[in-house]
Amino acid sequence: MQRKNGQKEPPSQNIMATILRSIPQGAHVTKIEYEGPSIAIYTSSPKFLLDQNKKLSALVSAIKKRIVVRTDGSIRRPQAEAQKALVAHVPQEADLRGTFFDDAIGEVTVEVKRPWLLMRNPKFNHNEITEEIGWRIRVRKATTTQSNTIQTINSTLKKSSSERTKQLKQIGDEIFRPRLVPKAEVSLLTLGGFGQVGRSCMLLATPESRILLDCGVNPGARSTGEAYPRLDWANITLDEIDAVVIGHAHLDHTGFLPVLCKYGYKGPIYCTEPTLPMMNLIQLDAIKVANAQGKVPLYADRDVRQVMRQAITLPYNTVTDIAPDIKLVLANAGHILGSALCHFHIGNGDHNFVYSGDLKFGKSILFEAADWRFPRAETLLIESTYGLKEDIQPSRQEVESAFVNVVNRTLADGGKVLIPIPAVGRAQEIMMVIDHYMKGGGMVEAPVFTEGMISEASAIHEAYPEYLARELRQKILETDDNPFDSEYFTNIEHGDARGEAMREDSPGVILATSGMLEGGPVLEYFKHIAPHPHNKILFVSYQVNGTMGRRVLDGARQVSMMGRGGKIEAVSINAGIEKLDGFSGHSDYNQLMSFVQKLRPKLKRVLVNHGERRKSENLAASIRRLYRLPAHNPQVQEAVKLF
Repeated sequence: MQRKNGQKEPPSQNIMATILRSIPQGAHVTKIEYEGPSIAIYTSSPKFLLDQNKKLSALVSAIKKRIVVRTDGSIRRPQAEAQKALVAHVPQEADLRGTFFDDAIGEVTVEVKRPWLLMRNPKFNHNEITEEIGWRIRVRKATTTQSNTIQTINSTLKKSSSERTKQLKQIGDEIFRPRLVPKAEVSLLTLGGFGQVGRSCMLLATPESRILLDCGVNPGARSTGEAYPRLDWANITLDEIDAVVIGHAHLDHTGFLPVLCKYGYKGPIYCTEPTLPMMNLIQLDAIKVANAQGKVPLYADRDVRQVMRQAITLPYNTVTDIAPDIKLVLANAGHILGSALCHFHIGNGDHNFVYSGDLKFGKSILFEAADWRFPRAETLLIESTYGLKEDIQPSRQEVESAFVNVVNRTLADGGKVLIPIPAVGRAQEIMMVIDHYMKGGGMVEAPVFTEGMISEASAIHEAYPEYLARELRQKILETDDNPFDSEYFTNIEHGDARGEAMREDSPGVILATSGMLEGGPVLEYFKHIAPHPHNKILFVSYQVNGTMGRRVLDGARQVSMMGRGGKIEAVSINAGIEKLDGFSGHSDYNQLMSFVQKLRPKLKRVLVNHGERRKSENLAASIRRLYRLPAHNPQVQEAVKLF
């Protein structure tokens, strides 16, 4: 990663001096280094330092920087020995499933089926075992079905440990260098996702820093100029981007990110912990879809692996320096697993900017409602997917009742229900509703087929229960009940399940990607199911203008699609078409307005994006009229001065 104009500044000595003065005697500190957005204190006596929680918290408050305690490399036992010691310490009933040693940061992740048996067991003392084996311990829930995505990420991180160590130090030197420009000015350059849904991307610029927010593609674009972010218009090189911040994993927010790495971006990519495997899963699937359609993919597998290497994952609600003049806090957005509101604290509190990304300001089975408790927020950038006054979603009870009725009627008629669905978020929500009502007798029992990518996404949900709704999190972390592994679900990749799913005389429910009929396994099912009137195509997610899903939803009775051998096939649509809005991961109009109202006492300006132009215009007008706040809906290629 290169500094603009080749400048290299020595790290600030004040922070290091404060740390050295504050560390208690007996800590046996061997070195203090910058490690990405954190300051790492290395010790040969980790238990002593880890037991000093109050003093470490006071130190963090004093220097206002993240601190992590690392074990000195000299005390780390060989991995085989450490593994043997962990096996001896983990109770057999906890069911140890695997370990992952991260050489770059000296941590070992312990995956167990019953993590609560380690959390509540005084004999499994993290700090004492860390002292014994020389590796810091992190306990994670082992998934019922092994996640290939998480395994691939772990393998990639292990192979690149020396590269990552060097990169983290370099990033730290850039973040913690002295500021070069004392004045605070903040601008936002709109590069995609304004006046449209798709290719979300913008550049947050100060005299000191350049931060790219999201980097997506437009799945419904009719031309190349509309498909990708207008990075050319921003007039910057990849070396001048200090960091990329990703709000959530969907392709319209991350689909162009591997292209950045492909062409030389070497800097950090910040996102939440589950966003990394989720976006890798979706990006790799996009390569498969492009190949299946006879198109040249934008990037290759190696570019997605490079994203893995450069990613720095952050938990919710942790203040993190990402540039000399910018601090970042990620907060729950309620949209999909790991989705985040991004709060930027700029300068010495000169300006606070909140980017909502996609948000759901209402509780669901999977997630808590989006967080709104920001100490300060002068500018809010909010989505407008459902920005019209008539965009009011039914209550949760109403939409579940409607869903059950549609499925029951179709199954009773001997038909199939095809649900085109994003693999991440909506699929897991629908699976849990189906499981609940079939178990309770409210829905006709029938086989429910899910494609492999949905199963993989469900495993990632299970791996990060701390990002789920409270009740669901407790169920996964404290019991053997895994709601994602119901007896009703059949993964289509197993045996001849695909043929069974498409048998004409076999009623059932099929969940397949993609949610907008833009490639993916769903198209094979669509060709078989759409021509028959006793079947049903049921949409439960937003359909972007220009996608095949939108055309079908708007009443098309025939569509053209790629068949075997690259031939174009015409598919007649005689099946019933229905759409249910209440399962959406987006806020409706009332929820969007309620979210703005919560932040209203702090706000000085609202910007509106991520919506068809008339929806963005309407939401901005409503905010101006009802809340007397300046509100604007920029278009792509506008520069907005925030401060």
